[in-house]
Formats: sequence, structure tokens, C-alpha cells
Amino acid sequence: MFTQIQPAPRIHFLPPPLPPDYPLLRRHCTPLLNHRRSRTSFRRLRVSNCLNADGRNASCSQESEESTAGREDGVRRAYPYHEIEPKWQRYWEETKTFRTPDEIDMSKPKFYVLDMFPYPSGAGLHVGHPLGYTATDILARLRRMQGFNVLHPMGWDAFGLPAEQYAIETGTHPKVTTIKNIDRFRSQLKLLGFSYDWDREISTTDTEYYKWTQWIFLQLLKRGLAYQAEVPVNWCPALGTVLANEEVVDGVSERGGHPVIRKPMRQWMLKITAYADRLLEDLNDLDWPESVKEMQRNWIGRSEGAEMQFNVVDIESDLKITVYTTRPDTIFGATYLVLAPEHVLLSAIVSDAQRKDVEEYREVASRKSDLERTELQKEKTGVFSGCYATNPANGVSIPIWVADYVLGSYGTGAIMAVPAHDTRDHEFALKYNLPICGVVNPENGSLDYFEKAFSGEGTMINSSSTTSGLDINGLTSKDAAYRVIEWLEKTGNGMKKVNYKLRDWLFARQRYWGEPIPVIFNDRGECEPISEAELPLTLPELDDFTPTGTGEPPLAKALSWVETIDPTTGGSARRETNTMPQWAGSCWYYLRFMDPKNTNALVDKEKEMYWSPVDVYVGGAEHAVLHLLYARFWHKVLYDIGVVSTKEPFQCVINQGIILGEVQYLAYRDSDGNLVSADVVNDTGNFSQESIPEEKVVKSGDYFVMKDNPNIRLIARAHKMSKSRGNVVNPDDVVLQYGADSLRLYEMFMGPFRDSKTWSTSGIDGVHRFLARVWRLVVGLPSADGKFKSGTVDFEGEPSIEQLRCLHRCINKVTEEIEATRFNTGISAMMEFTNAAYKWEKLPKSIVEEFILLLSPYAPHMAEELWSRLGHSTSLAYEPFPKVNPAYLKESTVVLPVQINGKTRGTIQVEKTCTEEDAFELASLDSKLSKFLSGKSIKKRIFVPGKILNIIVLEAPKVKVSQR
Repeated sequence: MFTQIQPAPRIHFLPPPLPPDYPLLRRHCTPLLNHRRSRTSFRRLRVSNCLNADGRNASCSQESEESTAGREDGVRRAYPYHEIEPKWQRYWEETKTFRTPDEIDMSKPKFYVLDMFPYPSGAGLHVGHPLGYTATDILARLRRMQGFNVLHPMGWDAFGLPAEQYAIETGTHPKVTTIKNIDRFRSQLKLLGFSYDWDREISTTDTEYYKWTQWIFLQLLKRGLAYQAEVPVNWCPALGTVLANEEVVDGVSERGGHPVIRKPMRQWMLKITAYADRLLEDLNDLDWPESVKEMQRNWIGRSEGAEMQFNVVDIESDLKITVYTTRPDTIFGATYLVLAPEHVLLSAIVSDAQRKDVEEYREVASRKSDLERTELQKEKTGVFSGCYATNPANGVSIPIWVADYVLGSYGTGAIMAVPAHDTRDHEFALKYNLPICGVVNPENGSLDYFEKAFSGEGTMINSSSTTSGLDINGLTSKDAAYRVIEWLEKTGNGMKKVNYKLRDWLFARQRYWGEPIPVIFNDRGECEPISEAELPLTLPELDDFTPTGTGEPPLAKALSWVETIDPTTGGSARRETNTMPQWAGSCWYYLRFMDPKNTNALVDKEKEMYWSPVDVYVGGAEHAVLHLLYARFWHKVLYDIGVVSTKEPFQCVINQGIILGEVQYLAYRDSDGNLVSADVVNDTGNFSQESIPEEKVVKSGDYFVMKDNPNIRLIARAHKMSKSRGNVVNPDDVVLQYGADSLRLYEMFMGPFRDSKTWSTSGIDGVHRFLARVWRLVVGLPSADGKFKSGTVDFEGEPSIEQLRCLHRCINKVTEEIEATRFNTGISAMMEFTNAAYKWEKLPKSIVEEFILLLSPYAPHMAEELWSRLGHSTSLAYEPFPKVNPAYLKESTVVLPVQINGKTRGTIQVEKTCTEEDAFELASLDSKLSKFLSGKSIKKRIFVPGKILNIIVLEAPKVKVSQR
């Protein structure tokens, strides 16, 4: 939820007036259908023009699928969306209705709402993409109408591996592919009527944009935050590039499924760890989902503990293994050490007898990602190094093992294993028959440490040594940890240490299609930044993008570009041939949107101070960690050097849910071809699956079954939309069949914005019918040939109190629900209003106008058209959004319980100011209550205004009849 700001009293400019004879641009169906690949199909919509109102609109014109009367394209529609939507999209574009001027009144409140930067893939949009875009558009339109200066831009995160891989496969330059894909995305977004300021459109591949990406890199380099280091990386020989951990799945590349190995390479790194504490602390002030903040905290992984040294025994050289632990209190329970397979000392300490086994193990581990290696459910594996080290606390020699569940990139790449008090160490110790020694006794009694590890705190036991002089027996875990750290520092065996899971950011890719890194290497191999005046350093044209196979990037093939002159010495030099990762351009684009045409600075200071931070940032939860963390890191660096005025870039982050593909129903058949109920299928049988059409399925309780055989239970599944599954729904098809407003409305109506939802083509019918009812409410019924008149129905009279109450209840609900991003319930409120309006005998124009303004953020095309037909000559985009009058929210009547002799017999509807006499009179006239009062004498009346009326009556005496 974002913070509500009070609307400004006036708007900053009006859009140009709409000409009375503004031409229609009709959307024709046939060409659009002919050029598209086959996707999920839509059946012809059947719409009835019958209104469920009273006699005012009682006529009903039934339509069939084959009706073609009065339509030049042979399609009869519920309302002419195919005419009004292209018309208003064209008007908005030609008049630049949503352009935010460079010069604005900065005394007014601002609202910067931003979608997470999309990557323009060749597949274009599917219906899952507009979910977030529609939400931000509704927010932007609301704020404009509330008088805010609104910044609502769109651009493209267009560098990256997919375009380069396509170039390798087809020979098409990635620049050509990227431009084509951007054009496709842009046209689809415009088709949906989003109110973006297209004059601010940017792409990370534009030289004038990545000039400033390179400039930021130079600032990082100046401050020692960019450096080169030899690090183990995920190397994919087939793709010829280093991959981030999240790009590797089960030992293969996420794109293409190619084998990935770990190998050391000299790489550019960014020192994000220098900002770890600030990245943690500043999370507290952000209006983000707590789950996202917790993911960032876990990724940063700050912990306090100790580093301690274990002397390696039986080695000629004086080698020490440094370990990091968050539980120094358990040092006496350390019964073995574990080194990461990539630990720098491993080759020096491994015994000759174990060397072959260790090298084989290292090779296997190099093909695993960090995520695979640290997965808790994974069975632990390892190999003995053949060497021992001395536990400094008790002088005992303990074995040194090698295991891939320890990472070289975390801590020191070595741990002291305490199997009695760590689950992973316990599993490993049991598997390889290693000693287990309990040193922490839980408060509630002792444990069998061989059965289960105890990872909590308690009282120290088995923790003293006369040799080392360390005795922590009887201390609490917390006090023992302090005592051990004091002892380590006093004896020189270690020290207190704060550690982070966060690693420095690997900032180089062996690709062509990325931002060139603006440095050169002189003839002595020293790195020198190029002059800022030389920016942008542009990519050279290449015809061959294929990997070199040697680890050298494709840019190494552009010899005339690579070989250059050192401006300092005049000697020969070479340019850096790695490029920046795709993350780079998306780290700061929100700043460039504030001032996209500035050639002298990344962003104008005054504009940045006004627009920062982004008020609402909407995107998928998959970006909850890395993108947001990297962007925050860059922003803090820019804050430190005075480029930006805020500590954080995004004040409010909202993660929309995922729209899954339509539900697929699966049935099982046995080896004889007979249908088998899903609840009896097991892994041992020979069963096959087949897809069942929706029309043959019915729901029975919590399950889906065959309609003609309810004994056969089915499997119902919905998957994320993807081309490989064939469940992608193209929004263009939906717009063609139902209109953009219907698609927008349906995406918002499917369920809570933040929840995942399942797409259902048939579900669009409901919101489409709602829009058709709104259209007919204002325009009237179509003629016999299906055409609607050009004007509106006749509006009558002034609004009644009840009509005003109904309207303001709707205003209140819609405004509250948009503010809280509960868009679905806002739509429900408008549906309720429409139902009520159809029951009114007279429809005042002022009521209709207010309702159209309420509808406009959700269904802008229809709202603009109806607003124009109501006699307005300008767009409604900057009309004041309706404000609720609290007086109309107060109900003037109450339901009053009526008791007869203390027993409730019924209720009556009375005014809140109703007197006792009026209440009694109404009760006497009520058909249900009057039978209890008829012919009775009233003894007493007890009346509590607005609460209760109790009537005490005299009961007739019972007469005994004597029997003769």
C-alpha cells in the first residue's frame, strides 16, 4: 500500500480539445488474424442487449453468433470498442495527452509510478505481462485526476544474452533483432491504452543512455569500488560466457541447457560488500513487502562471530587454516574441519594417498552451482584430505575433510564442524562415522546428540582444557562466546569478526551484446580508465558473434577496435573485451526517465530532487533480491558523490501475482486403455495421460471429474505461461475479440493483485457484459441492425438523496480500493452501482458524469468516448476525480427491533430521528406485528431511540370452562 497524499487543488495543464469531427480509425479483424501464429483461440462472443431493468429499457434484441446485420466486417458487438479504442489511442498520441512537460509547477505534489524494466523478447507480450502495467496505469490516471504531477514512463532493458544467442543462430545482428522486438512490445502496450509518456522512452542499448552507464562505472573505479580479481565462476563453454548463479540450473545453463563448469577467471568485480551495512539498515524505512525485505536481509546475511586458526599437523611448512563461525562457544565440540573444494590451501595439504580422490571430487563439485551445493535436502558428500589440524581449544588433532556444502566464496571457505550442534555437520558425521561431542546442554535437560543435533543455546558442558587455559563450563552460550573471543584475541588464535553472505558483484560477461567497459590496458598490463570526454565508448560492428572457445569474449575479434593508443604514454594499449552484465543498464534507468534528453549530466539536480524517490515500483517477485539490491547499491554510491538526493531509489515496491495458463484437465488410462480415477493411480502401474476438454469436465466437491462418468477423478493443473507448454495467450487476440478495456478490467477483476491467478478465457465474458451494460446505460439500446446512435439517452432531473448516496458509496469504495491496490473490489463497487442505476426511473446527467470519471482509470477508452458524448470537448484525463461527501455515507434510517412483552416479534425501518409515537404507529401498521397488538390494551411502552421499542400489552384473562 502506498501513502495517500492529499490531492492538489488544481491541475497543471489541460490537453488540447477534441475536435467535434475527430475521425474514427476502425480496427479491422481479418488482417490481424491472418498474420499471427496460432495461439489459444477464442470462441465468438454471444452478447444479449437485454437489460435487466424496469420498463424504461424493456425491449430486448437477441443476438446469435451468425448475426451480421449492420456491420461491415460481419461481426455484431456488445458495444463498438473496435471503433472507439483506436480513435482514442490515436487522439492521445497525437495530442500527447500524457506527456509530462519538462517544466512543471514544482510546488505541486508529485507521483512517480514505474514498472520494472521489461526485456523485449521476440515472443512479445502474453496476457500475464499487462497485469502490473494495468495496475500502474490505474494509479497514474487516478493521480493525474487528483491534480498531481505524474511521471509514468516506459523503456527497455534491451542488452542481454537472448538477442546475442539469436544472432549466433540466425546471423541477424542483435541490434536489428532488438529494434524489431521493441517495436513489437511498444505497439502491444499502446494497443492496451496505457498512459505512458512515450517522449521519455529509453533503451539501455542507445549510446546516449549507456554513455552514462559507463560514466557510473568510472565513478565506481575512481572510488575503488570496481576492481579485478581471480574468482571461481560459472563458465559455460557452449555459450562462451560466465553465468550468474541464478542462470545455472542443475549444472546446466538456464538458456539452452548447456553444461556449466566452475573455473577460476580474472573478472571485474564491484565492491557491493562495502555497502552491506547500509543496505541492511535502510531497509527499515521502506514501504516494501516484508517478505522482500527479509529476502534481501537473508541475501546480505550479516552475522557476528569469530575467525579462529587451526594449525595443520604433519606438514613441513607452517600452515594455518582460518575458519569463521557464528558459534565460537562450541569450539570444544569441533571434531573435524571441512574445506571447500576450491579452497586455496587444499592442494598444499592433501596427502599423496588421497590426492587422486580429492581431485576427482573437486572436478565433480566444479560442475555444480552454489545453490545446488548448499541445498539443505541434498545428501552430503565429501572426501578425506588425508591430513589433520589441531583444535586450539583442547590440542586434539582432528581430520580435515573436503565437502561441497562449504563454499569458497563464503567466510574463509573453511568451517569447524560441530556435528552435535549443526544439522549439516551431524548428517555428514553420521555418514562418514566421525566423532560427535555435545558441548551445549539445553535448558530443559540433556539430549542424545547421536540421534539429533541441538542447534539452540544453553549451558556449556565438556568445555574446559588445562592445556589451553580455556574453561567455559557452566556459562551460557552467549557468555561463553564472549569468553572464547577474548581468549582467541589474547592468545593470537583468532578475533571477533562480522561476516556477510553477500559477495562482491561479478561484473563482467564474455558477450558482445552489452555495454563496453570503458578501460584500456597499457603495454605493462596496467588498467587505465578512458577519459569521460571519450564517452560513450561504442560497440564495434561485428559479423561474427560466436564464442571464441578460449574464454576470450567475441569483442576480441574486433582487432581494429581492441588495439588502441595509451593517451598517457603514446604506447600501444588494448581495450577491455568483456562487457557489462544485463543488470548494469537496469540499475539506474529510473533516474534517466526524470531527464532523458540531458546530454551534459546523468540527471538534472533540480529534477532529481523533485521526482526522487520513485513513489510506487511494480514488478515480479523474481526481482526481489538481485535487481533491487544492485539498484540500491548504485543509488547509494550516486548519493555519496552528490548525484542523487535520497538514500533509497524506491519508496514503495509492490509485487504483482503471476497469471497462470488456463487450467488443463488430465485423465489417466491403464495399459488396456480404460479410464482410471486419479485417486487410485500409483507409481508402480503403467498409466498414460491424456488431455480432457473443459466441456467434458464438471466439478464435484473439491475435485474435477468426467461429466459423463463422475467416478473418474481428473488432475487439474495450471502452469506458468510459456511457449514450450503451448499455453500462451496473446493479448492482441483478446483485444480483437473483447477490446482493450475488457482485458484491462478482467486482469484487475481476476482476484487480489498480489496473488497468483489462473487465466480463464470464459471469465472475460463477465466484465465485457458489464462494460456493455455501462455503454447501454448512457448510449441506449442499438437499433435493429446492431448499430448504436451517436449520442446518449435523455437524462432527466436532479439527483435524489438516494441516488447521491449510491454514487458516493461507489466513489468512496473505488477510491479506497485503488489506493490500496485492491482493484478487483473497486470493480465490484462499480458493478453494484450500475445494477442500482438500471432500477432508477430517472437518470440524472450529473450522476452519470461522476460515474464515468470513476470508471476512467480502469476503462479509459470507453470513459473518454462517453465523456465526449456527454458534451465535453476535452479529454477527461485531467478532470478532477470525484471526491466523496461523507454526509452521503451516513445512513438516515435504522432497523429498529420491536418486542412484545419482552420477546422480539419483528423489526421496522425508521428514521434515526424517529420519535416514540412515530415508531409505535409504524409498528401498529406492520402486518407481522399488528396481529400481536390487535385488540390488546397497551400497558406500557419502552423506547430507546435507534435501539429498541418494547410494547407491554395486557393479556386477556383465561376463562375456565366447567365440565358438566
